[in-house]
Amino acid sequence: MAVSNLSPALRAPASSRAHPKAKPGYGKRSVSRQRHDGGGDFALLPERERHIAGYVDALPEGAAMDIKSLARTQPLYGQMAVGSALRALGVAGHLRHVRCLSGEGDQVRWVTRTFWSRTAHDNEWWTAFLAAEEHHCAPQEPTEAARVDAPAEAPVREPAPVPAQPPATVVPQQRTEGQVLTPVHTMGDPSPAFAALARLGRTDSRLALSAADCAALEQAAAEWLARGVDADYLTQALTAGLPASVDSPFGFVRRRLHDKLPPRLPAPTSATQATPVRRLMLECTECGTPGRPEAIRDGLCKRCREPDLA
Repeated sequence: MAVSNLSPALRAPASSRAHPKAKPGYGKRSVSRQRHDGGGDFALLPERERHIAGYVDALPEGAAMDIKSLARTQPLYGQMAVGSALRALGVAGHLRHVRCLSGEGDQVRWVTRTFWSRTAHDNEWWTAFLAAEEHHCAPQEPTEAARVDAPAEAPVREPAPVPAQPPATVVPQQRTEGQVLTPVHTMGDPSPAFAALARLGRTDSRLALSAADCAALEQAAAEWLARGVDADYLTQALTAGLPASVDSPFGFVRRRLHDKLPPRLPAPTSATQATPVRRLMLECTECGTPGRPEAIRDGLCKRCREPDLA
């Protein structure tokens, strides 16, 4: 029978690096109506999880919650240990990774937030909390008074015409025996999809792609951007929960581009207005796969909860 460690939460040692803020819309979000001191809530956790929980609890709202930032700014644990601790804290009921649809009209994007609770809660509590949170995320119609009192908009100046960029030239690579020719960009600005793929290796060296790889995967990445996500979201989805080593970055990225393709948002027509668009989805703490609360139990998708059955 396991013996619980009843010591209070460990205070994170001071770090020489200030913890970064996440981009607007991302980062830590504390649930409401929490006790001021959460030390007792972490007493039953193992030492590593107590340390990470105490560190996260002390972070301000909007702090970056990605594994790299947490590992870089607290001195005791590296990225793999931090990732395992976050997974355990999700199972214990202290956090949930959530994708929220932010923006209005054509200017919408998915952002990732980490909801944090000092008090551990079960799946039913988190489901009810996130249902209420999704309601708050829904666009609110302005009141009549707000419409009357709103100041008139300033006239919008037409932007100066931008000189046309020369089209990208496609040149073939030198072919070796058994190799398929793939076009690559050699002139002009690359597309947003191509640029996002090219930056993957700078975000995580395990996913370094060649120019030919980026060109071959460009259309698949462009489909993500066409569905309302931005380059930051695409990068985070492709680099989340990487294995210790990636033998074939091209094959790995191609598979994730296919398996994690986000849903297409329906056009705002009279037929779809009666069915509200989902503006919030849970995200698996281990692999980043999105899903509804009933599919993400204890913060984990079925494949990560039951790896032997996958």
